[in-house]
Amino acid sequence: MMRHFSEFGRGRRGGRECHGERECRGGRGEGRHGGGGGFGGGRRQRFFGHGELRLVVLDILSRNASHGYELIKEIENMTQGNYSPSPGVIYPTLDLLQDQGLITIQEEDGGRKKIAITGEGSNVLAENKEVLEQVQAKLKLRMVGHELRKDPQMKRALENFKAVLNLKVNQSEISDAQLKQIVGVIDRAALEISQLD
Repeated sequence: MMRHFSEFGRGRRGGRECHGERECRGGRGEGRHGGGGGFGGGRRQRFFGHGELRLVVLDILSRNASHGYELIKEIENMTQGNYSPSPGVIYPTLDLLQDQGLITIQEEDGGRKKIAITGEGSNVLAENKEVLEQVQAKLKLRMVGHELRKDPQMKRALENFKAVLNLKVNQSEISDAQLKQIVGVIDRAALEISQLD
């Protein structure tokens, strides 16, 4: 019977049960470069969804035994420098995978810890091949978005949009009719973009 990777989302951390990387580390789920970020600031999106980072780590380990720092660099390379999981993200994730019997962590000379996938980890990875492919496809699309936001014309257009919206909404009184018009313009622009070939 195939086991979805979410079945492996629970572990023990410091005497309490935890459900995935984010809760185990008690943080927001992001490393150095965070997630997508929208127009209005506020909370950034998580770069990986629930269980996805663990699956990515297993995939990397399926090709080579590694060390924590090397895993961080591999993920940073995979995301073209747009996301680098912090030690506070990667090491609790590794502890969780070890608790689940999906990896082994062995101390080497000099204090470094060699991390390798187990047979059980390989089985879980194989059973979740389609999920991993979806994660990889999503990452590729996000990289396209990151590159697009770096384009000078796109940056100018986005900054112009934010400035105009901020000026209109936050620095002057607007009526209900004007607000409805603004929302309509945004909705129409979104629809037109979604319909582009």
